[in-house]
Amino acid sequence: MEILCFEYENNKKNNVQIDHHSDECPVCHRGITPIFIYAYRDKEKWDKVNSLEIVYRCPRIECQNLFISNFEALSSSCTSFCFKNSVPFTRKPIQFSKTISSISDSFCLIYNQALSAEQYRLLEICGVGYRKSLEFLIKDYAIKNNPDKEEEIKKKFLSECISKYIKNENIRKVAERAVWLGNDETHYLRKWKSKDLNDLKKLIDLTVHWFEMEQLTKEITKEMPTDKK
Repeated sequence: MEILCFEYENNKKNNVQIDHHSDECPVCHRGITPIFIYAYRDKEKWDKVNSLEIVYRCPRIECQNLFISNFEALSSSCTSFCFKNSVPFTRKPIQFSKTISSISDSFCLIYNQALSAEQYRLLEICGVGYRKSLEFLIKDYAIKNNPDKEEEIKKKFLSECISKYIKNENIRKVAERAVWLGNDETHYLRKWKSKDLNDLKKLIDLTVHWFEMEQLTKEITKEMPTDKK
């Protein structure tokens, strides 16, 4: 814990403890040791709200933005606080490879929207978005490899689509399990209580990895056929 002195009404000062300063700039998303600017609370806010706000500046030359970190009281005495979050927060999207975007632009868009919800701590809805992104990725992949079955693939349940159109065993195993966890994010009761959002994202990442590796393998073998050895 670190002792921090701040002002409240009429330039009076008070000391509180905070667990740590923010170690990441919410604007540039780089690890930093922030520059402390100011902490202030008026007496009315002190009595009514068990939180503390501190103004910092990012020390990186490329950024230099001001931001506010919010701290939450650890007890009713409001003498010790723990870091909660920092604002303003800028979205940090994932840049998917050209290979994945060529399979499904919609997946890339939906996944990053779900990621935005997670980054804004909307944890009860972001899982639904990740589940939707997975469906678009798998169905667009199946359509890409079976263009004559497009309408059939669009109408099928996702699990049926995987079992019928995903031939690679590694992809099928990972995708099936990603769907299981994705469904948990949309249902009232969870079947996989020992798994969470991070496990779902890990399985989606693995699915993306296997799709990408398979697609790149197809491309390189097409560019370098065996009859030209």
